Amino acid sequence: MSRAAGRPLAAVACSWRRARPWLALALVPWLVARAVVVGTLAMARVVASRAHVDAAAAFRVHQGLLGWDAGWYEFIAAHGYRGAGYQSLRFWPLLPALGRVLAVLPGVSPGTGVLVVANVTSLLGIALVARLTALETEDMASARRAAWLMAIAPPAFVYVMGYAEGLLLLATAGAFLALRRQAWWWAALCGLAASLTRPLGLALVAPALVEAGRTWWEPWWVARRRRHPSSAAGSGMRWPRRRERLVARVAAIVAPVGGTLAYLGWVQWRFHDFLAPVEIQEQSDRHGALADPLVTMAHDLITLVHGHHLDQGLHVPWVALVVVLVVVALRRLPVSYGLFAAAIVAVAVSGTNLDSFERYALSAFPVVVVGAMLTRSPRVERVVMAGAVAGLVAYGLLAFLNILVP
Repeated sequence: MSRAAGRPLAAVACSWRRARPWLALALVPWLVARAVVVGTLAMARVVASRAHVDAAAAFRVHQGLLGWDAGWYEFIAAHGYRGAGYQSLRFWPLLPALGRVLAVLPGVSPGTGVLVVANVTSLLGIALVARLTALETEDMASARRAAWLMAIAPPAFVYVMGYAEGLLLLATAGAFLALRRQAWWWAALCGLAASLTRPLGLALVAPALVEAGRTWWEPWWVARRRRHPSSAAGSGMRWPRRRERLVARVAAIVAPVGGTLAYLGWVQWRFHDFLAPVEIQEQSDRHGALADPLVTMAHDLITLVHGHHLDQGLHVPWVALVVVLVVVALRRLPVSYGLFAAAIVAVAVSGTNLDSFERYALSAFPVVVVGAMLTRSPRVERVVMAGAVAGLVAYGLLAFLNILVP
């Protein structure tokens, strides 16, 4: 084999050696989360069979890991958006597209393909969050806690289901790692993938702007030494011209916008309604139209006090906790992390309906990084981890029984 032909294989081997410790760190919590969620689903089926639940709950239990939004992704993967119907347009296309690709393999159904993509990408995403935590805190113990919190936080049961959150986590965490290392084209690719996965991928524009502006005047060889300390500046590499550096940074900034516009443009072409995904999501039984978050939370607290819509009242303490964690992220992490988390949380609380707030907030992974930083005490860590597992079981059970919207 020639030296030139062997370079790609050497690069793959080097990348695998760098990734292996982080995958190993994420694997155990990832496996534990799946065991807990599958056990919770079995518990829900026992409850449904013995308690004679209503038809809607029985249907959710029967759907299992392909319930709620996962069922939509499965149907889109199997039949396309036209077959799934107009309401399916609110689900962005990358996850069902990847599930459909896997379904060409013998014995793999579209639903299985969606589940495989969702679970594999969640493992990779958790590993990247651990890597980022170690990068920013220089503390392997915090990285380990971040991996566990990311895997077993109460809303993390959706990472086991056929939801797009695992793919979104992989794309956003990958974008951050690329931005922090000034790998602009990789950041652009991850930003494009994130914006084709969920509309929340647009939140990557803010950290891309911050990181591009922060490093604009830094010489390229300084950035290269930061990414690869063992490499020398004079290694024969061509010096990138200023125009090339500008183009790469602009690509990282606009890629999330480009992915979003590409999907909306396709919707316009096929369904003649450019804003259909946004308008569907703004329906009252979805996220709802823009509203004052304080008014929404006050209404949810009143319903909780009067014993109505208890699932809505559960969101309010989570909103308070997440807002505090975002403030801490803005103070203790590089500003790009805090802005990204703040943008996602702002979207999550902006509607008249706080359903799925916890799932949205978990996509703001810097709050998990901050949580890992704040649980350094062994006693606090044990309490938090035990509470997280209990919450994972409780939230999974409520969702499988059609009581809580994931």
